[in-house]
Amino acid sequence: MSGNRELDDILQRAADGGRISPEEALLLYTDAPLHPLGEAADAVRRRRYPDGIVTYIIDRNINYTNVCVTACKFCAFYRAPKHAEGWSHSLDEILRRCAEAVALGATQVMLQGGHHPDFGVEYYEELFSSVKREFPDLVIHSIGPSEVLHMAKVSGTSIEEALRRIKAAGLDSIAGAGAEMLPARPRTAIAPLKESGERWLEVMETAHHLGIESTATMMMGTGETNAERIEHMRMIRDVQDRTGGFRSFIPWTYQPENNHLKGRTQATSLEYLRLIAVARLFFHNVAHLQSSWLTTGKDVGQVSLHMGVDDLGSIMLEENVISSAGARHRSKLTELVEMIRTAGRIPAQRDTRYNHLRVHWTPADDPTDERVVSHFSSIAMPGGGAGRSLPLVETR
Repeated sequence: MSGNRELDDILQRAADGGRISPEEALLLYTDAPLHPLGEAADAVRRRRYPDGIVTYIIDRNINYTNVCVTACKFCAFYRAPKHAEGWSHSLDEILRRCAEAVALGATQVMLQGGHHPDFGVEYYEELFSSVKREFPDLVIHSIGPSEVLHMAKVSGTSIEEALRRIKAAGLDSIAGAGAEMLPARPRTAIAPLKESGERWLEVMETAHHLGIESTATMMMGTGETNAERIEHMRMIRDVQDRTGGFRSFIPWTYQPENNHLKGRTQATSLEYLRLIAVARLFFHNVAHLQSSWLTTGKDVGQVSLHMGVDDLGSIMLEENVISSAGARHRSKLTELVEMIRTAGRIPAQRDTRYNHLRVHWTPADDPTDERVVSHFSSIAMPGGGAGRSLPLVETR
């Protein structure tokens, strides 16, 4: 316990599964001692997942274009229309990358890209249906509300119609992309051309009512206040109260290279860990909490397993957007499993819906395939780029 009666009461109520208010969450975030905060969050994890299992997934984030009209200040990935460095992958190239991912055990692809001025609903219908036709068992956990709004505008359709059509074409679930910060002040500061946080959530709520589940994310470290971080979570929790459609919450940290914000603000590892713990206590209605070793590093990722986290996310066979802004953390599958095991947890490979595919109950069950590694962005590395074949793996 913290020694402060008010804090202790809030921590105990949250640890027991009770609902805490945004004001109480902010107080915990700013004032609760780290160890009692982490203990309370981990108590929630233990009650939800008494088997001690921590999950991971193998997937590939395939970007179909970097052409974008939205010009977010934190983004190092996009290029404006007609820019010399703009590109769009052919459908054959996207399918080739899907095949590589399947060969390495991936069960999911995240197809994401910029807001290309010519890409309407029809483009996504062809993209998703082609992937499903070639790889019927590959889950398409892709795009985000911003892409849905953009494609609907290009095609002149409603949000609901766009969602119905891309679901019919093969979209399985929606990624939490584009959330960044949902409250108006920080969102306008970093992405003035993007839809409002309320509009982002409206698309998610519509998708949930159509039977399309999703994840929710948060990018921290671009100058938002502590209160705005909590407000972001409140906005998500309110929608979850109505729909139950968010599978997990995934906070990550802003990466400072090659973008207009120039790293003027960043979140510390301690801020991140405190946020993770508060999120587990605040989101009594969201089943899973994933930490981002890709942006914070494997050491912070492992510590987060003691702060309420039950999922370490992906061995991401390809990732371009965050890597372009400076994320340089890599991991082999064998290393990620070891991170989980040496934290005193049981590793398990999951699917998109968090069903366990393989539980590594003992070290003898652990995967040994050294080929399965995350890799740097193909455009952030020297010699990389659209249409060039960058090896997914290095064999030694």
